[in-house]
Amino acid sequence: MKKPFFSVKGFTLIELLVVMTIIAILMAIVSPRYFHSISKAEEAVLMEDLALMREALDKFNADKDKYPDTLEDLVSKKYLRVIPVDPITKSNTTWRIIPPENTDKGAVYNIKSGATGAARDGTAYADW
Repeated sequence: MKKPFFSVKGFTLIELLVVMTIIAILMAIVSPRYFHSISKAEEAVLMEDLALMREALDKFNADKDKYPDTLEDLVSKKYLRVIPVDPITKSNTTWRIIPPENTDKGAVYNIKSGATGAARDGTAYADW
């Protein structure tokens, strides 16, 4: 004999609403930590990229007795494999190039991020 439609076992609307509420509460707790972790990681990568490129600039200067004329010189002379991507701007073309005081010594003395805004500690990305 076939069972009537109303006696079929399943979830009630109340049970589904309770589960959805619990999931929403968990998402509200987890998402701020997730986005905080992403910005923390991006800042760590930016600091590491800046340190790596500044070290490559110093090595280039020590070897050639001048600074490179472009960032691409660091790649073509094998001081870097590629120009790193700025994790904040998501581009490798936004780096700000600081020339040396003596322009006869090359064109790229230092490098800074082209990102606008401030880090979690309140300092501007452009000042790193």
